[in-house]
Amino acid sequence: MKIVVCMKQVPATSKVDIDPETGAMKRMSGETRTNPYDLFALETALAIREKTGGTVSVLTMGPPQAEEMIRDAYTMGADEGVILSDRKFAGADVLATSYALAQGIQVIGGADLIICGRQTTDGDTAQVGPAIAEHLTIPHAAWVAEIMDVNEKSIQVRQDLVSVSQVSEIPYPCLLTIDKDTCVPRLPSYLLKKATADRPVRILSFEDMPDQDLSRYGLIGSPTSVEKMFAPEESEKQVYLEGTAKEKADKLVALLTGKKII
Repeated sequence: MKIVVCMKQVPATSKVDIDPETGAMKRMSGETRTNPYDLFALETALAIREKTGGTVSVLTMGPPQAEEMIRDAYTMGADEGVILSDRKFAGADVLATSYALAQGIQVIGGADLIICGRQTTDGDTAQVGPAIAEHLTIPHAAWVAEIMDVNEKSIQVRQDLVSVSQVSEIPYPCLLTIDKDTCVPRLPSYLLKKATADRPVRILSFEDMPDQDLSRYGLIGSPTSVEKMFAPEESEKQVYLEGTAKEKADKLVALLTGKKII
């Protein structure tokens, strides 16, 4: 089985700067780390490979520095690493990012199974994975909480959605987005670090893409932009309700209704 894991470097802080001219996030303006959700995606892929055989390729879009993340993935067991890196990809929103990744997957020969983390900690949209599936016209399952069965023709998963759990069996090729805490990501291996020290990381540019329509990539191909990002202010306030039990209940209902909680 050929498995592709889409991973990403994200800012190692909760503060993300916005370019005032383009409305794009300055994702690489400081220290970075591997998106935490993507570690669960990688572990899921490696565990499936151990059962079925095959290969695990890691695909990312970003600057050349993303090689550090690829090499970390090698120390966990990934077989191949590919970076989409070109100024023409810069400033991409969900639509342009997912399209570039879908094109990259085609360049490396497609996949039986594509696995993404549920979301990233910078954009936080949880849309890139499903959008890749749409670009490739393949089925997908989002918010996967458990891999229940893997066979030669399909994969069975449990999805924990907002108010319901759902079990689905999906034929290959397909895409999954993996929720956090579905597994325990393995630790890097020192032996694998030594063994993969000289393993190449493949770089793909805009010129390698099957579709070279500039209007589909980067800032030009992004119909959305980020206007503002901020952390909500935290505050605590205690409210004491007086009166009889019924009066307290009525006041509580009125209070919650006024805050549009109910």
